[in-house]
Amino acid sequence: MLGELEQVRPADIEKRSFEMITEELGGRKFPPETEPIIKRCIHTSADFDYADNLVFSDNAVERALQALKNGASIVTDTQMAKAGINKKRLSQYGGEVLCFMSDEDVAQAAAENGTTRAAASMDKAAELYRKRQAEGSGDGGLIFAIGNAPTALVRLYELVREGGVKPELIIGVPVGFVNVVQAKELILELSDTPYIVARGRKGGSNIAACICNALLYML
Repeated sequence: MLGELEQVRPADIEKRSFEMITEELGGRKFPPETEPIIKRCIHTSADFDYADNLVFSDNAVERALQALKNGASIVTDTQMAKAGINKKRLSQYGGEVLCFMSDEDVAQAAAENGTTRAAASMDKAAELYRKRQAEGSGDGGLIFAIGNAPTALVRLYELVREGGVKPELIIGVPVGFVNVVQAKELILELSDTPYIVARGRKGGSNIAACICNALLYML
């Protein structure tokens, strides 16, 4: 059995993994700007469905890369996604990763308004956005990476429609069953907002983080 194992040096494991992904895709071609993201999602999940269910708005990757270069911060809906994003690389461009889910004021607002913490955390992010705009310190803006809570996506959709926030990019990849598909489809309706959405039920905090990292590695 041990003799069947492929001998790969530790430093080459990721490189070999991506080679195997390319081989198993069987020559499928993707736009150059989306290919690294699609393959990293497959690498993270070992799920080749991401070759078909990832939807990119026009120029989403180009606009996201420019925003990151300008110092965009990333807002996530879970501490897990926050932990998985390469914060050192992001900080090189002046950005930071933010997650408000554990904040006391978010919990209080959610209880008072009868909403989820995820939805309330989007309101707090919108407040931060407006504050930065008023102070003239909004260079780079905010990228939203949602991998868990469809209620965060729904509230973000409402805030965008109301003019409460203007995301540089929405990564909409929550996983699950209740309202997950519907929430993602709402984001696809936002004609003036860049997005990367995993259609259907699949996704997760790990996918949200890996898309962020794929963008960072492309810089």
